[in-house]
Formats: sequence, C-alpha cells, structure tokens
Amino acid sequence: MAIKIGFVSLGCPKNLLDTEVMLGHLVDAGYEITADEKEADIVIINTCAFIEDAKKESIDNILDVAWLKKNKNLKKLIVTGCLAQRYQAEVLKEFPEVDAVLGTGSIHNIVRAVERVSNDERFSEFCDENTVWLGGDRIVTTNNGYAYIKISEGCNNRCTYCTIPYIRGKFRSRKMDDIIKEAKELVDMGTKELIVIGQDTTSYGIDLYGEYSLPKLINRIANETNVEWIRILYCYPDKITDELIDEFNRNDKLLKYIDIPVQHISQPVLKRMNRRGGEEAVRNSIKKLRDNVPGLVIRSTVIVGFPGETEEDFNKLCEFVKEVKFDHLGVFTYSREENTPAYDFANQVDEQTKQDRYDILMQIQLEINEKKDKDKIGKKEKVLIESYDPVAEVYIARSEGDAPDIDGNIFVTAKKGTLNEGEFKVVKIEEALDYDLIGKVVEE
Repeated sequence: MAIKIGFVSLGCPKNLLDTEVMLGHLVDAGYEITADEKEADIVIINTCAFIEDAKKESIDNILDVAWLKKNKNLKKLIVTGCLAQRYQAEVLKEFPEVDAVLGTGSIHNIVRAVERVSNDERFSEFCDENTVWLGGDRIVTTNNGYAYIKISEGCNNRCTYCTIPYIRGKFRSRKMDDIIKEAKELVDMGTKELIVIGQDTTSYGIDLYGEYSLPKLINRIANETNVEWIRILYCYPDKITDELIDEFNRNDKLLKYIDIPVQHISQPVLKRMNRRGGEEAVRNSIKKLRDNVPGLVIRSTVIVGFPGETEEDFNKLCEFVKEVKFDHLGVFTYSREENTPAYDFANQVDEQTKQDRYDILMQIQLEINEKKDKDKIGKKEKVLIESYDPVAEVYIARSEGDAPDIDGNIFVTAKKGTLNEGEFKVVKIEEALDYDLIGKVVEE
C-alpha cells in the first residue's frame, strides 16, 4: 500500500511554490498525496517565519499535527520552510514529535527525508540556501485559472527589519529560457493568469544579464505563450524603469496592476529601514506610474511602529496615504525579529501604540476603498471565475485589479452550473461591500 502524504503550506506564494515543487518530487517517487491530514501517514508542514504572527501560526500548526500523531493514525511529521531554516536546532529540540527538518535549501531532497523517517530515523538537512536550484517540476495547487511563477530567489536589499536574506539567501535570477519553458507548460495546462513573483521582481536579470530584465521577460512570456493575463508582484520603487512603464502600455496581456511595497514615507524612518532611494524614490515612482500608465492599479504595504517612528513620522504617513489613495494597501505593525539590525535599535515603539496606529491607518484606507468601490457601481469589469460558494450561492471571481488572496473579490450572482471555473466573464457591478464587490454577468 502506498504511503499517503499530507501537506500544510503556510505563508506567501513563494512558499506555496516550494510546496508545489516538493509535491512534484513526491508524486514522481510514487507517493500518494491526500488533502485530509487525518488520512495521512506522513504530514509535511512548509512553514513561514517572516514575522512573529507567522511564527506563531507555524508553531500552532506543528502542535495541531503533533496531536494527530499522538492520538490518531499519523506516523511521521516533517517540518520544512522558513521556520525550519531560521531555527534549525530548536525545531527538533523543542518539538520531539517532529521526525525531520529541512531548510529552504533542501526542498529538492524531500523524498530522501520521507525515506529516512519511514525507516524510523530522525533526520535534518540544511543545504546552502544560496545554491538550491530554482524551478523544477511541480504539482500546481491553484486549480482555478491562475498559477504563480517564481523568477528569482533571495534578496540583496538588506532592509533592517527583514529576515529574508538570512532565510532565503542572496538574490539570484532564474534563467529566462527556463522561466519561459515553465510558463508554456502552465498555459498548456489551462492556466489563464500567470503571477510573476520573487522577493524583488524588479531586480530580475541584473545578476545574469547585467541589466534589469523584467520588461524583456514579461514581453517574452506574452509573445511566446497563449496566456491571457500576466500580473507582477513585489516591485521595488527605486527600480521602476522606463522600460517597465513602456511594457505596461504596449503589452495587452500585462495587467495594469503593480505591487510596490513602499513600507513608509518619512525619510528618517526609511533611512533606518535601509530602504533604497528613500522618500524621493517612492514619490517619483508612484508619480511616474500614475502619469504614464492610465488606469494602473497600485497595491502597496506599509509598516507602522518601526523603532523611532514619531507621531510626526506617523502623521506624515497618514497624509501620504490620503494623498496617494492606493487601490489596495496592506498595513503591518512592526515585528521585532532577532538577528536583524532593527532588533537592537533604540526607541522601540510599544505594542499599544503600534496597534493604535494600525487601526488609524486601516480606517483611512477603508474610507479610500469605499469611495473607489462606490465609483465602480454600474461599470463593467472583466473577471476570472475562480470558484462557487454553495452557502452564499454566488461565484467568486477576481478582476484585473485584484490579486488572489491579498485583494478583494467580486461575488457574481448566478445559478450553480451556469459558469465555469477558470473562464473569463464580463460583470456589471451592482453593489459595494467593505473590500469586495457584487455583480452579475452581462454581454461584452
């Protein structure tokens, strides 16, 4: 009887891709994959450890699965990913139920880990995270029209609050031909939307080709595949080139959507964060994009409560958000992470102040979103149908201006069976909720 393996994938889309690669290796090796952890002989948890909340979620999942091992039929538990990489010795020490730990540089050796624990060995492996090969056959788990494609790994930006360089290593690009090959395979499988990801997508190619090559890559994906939508995430404001702006304007497949994590606008805070280009780069990039790409949807993230952030700094950030009116904004409270430079910074902000600032900024953004969404009522949006909600009796869809999981949805009122997952429809917006919209299908 084949060993059944269950997976828990936590964290960002980049982590999900690692999970899909590990799934590919295990299926090729003849293992059976189950979506029900209670049926599994072995469960693999691919963890996140970017901020404190992510670490807590990872630990909670380890404890939940460990309970299955003690009380149900689960035989072995393997922990991979960022938590494993960051706390190598601690995971095996603190969680005796864990049978194996693999770092981010060892995902391609997941079959070896399963074989070892199946022989009742306790196993750990931490290959150099800078040398793990990028890509590999994978089992796509986003079965509703879209798929992620990773174009790079690691990061050289060295923001003082960030653990990514210590977990994922230095920045390195995938070869363009390898990415194009994978893009073709995904589109041939029925993928309608390719979402381009990496820790810093705008740096793509600088190490391989000596220049920022993201526009050239996007152009090749558009011209060499039949994909209908291409979406870019994780762009840095100081690397928004004229070539990228030109690509937005001439490439019909490239969605007028960009994700730019600005993190703050106060120059003293940005300097302490070691954000390259500072306030000037942030303002210039947003202005250049808005001036030159009509209808562009801009998503961003900001951090409140960074060490030394004063009331003046925070008020400036609030005014900036009101001025720019981001289409989507994620707000995070600063998470003090050991082994990062900011951990030892003076003037740490207390947790209540962080939360108060978070609440204020979220309210500002909510009011911006409410106004933007009300302006969409009566207008038509092209959407990608993703799934059907039998409870609400609506289809869940996304527009060109919404990335999966992080932005809003459009709920399409239609009878079950009348629409297909993974197809495009034109929807007329009839109602606005806090961050979502409701509409019905109309003729194009």
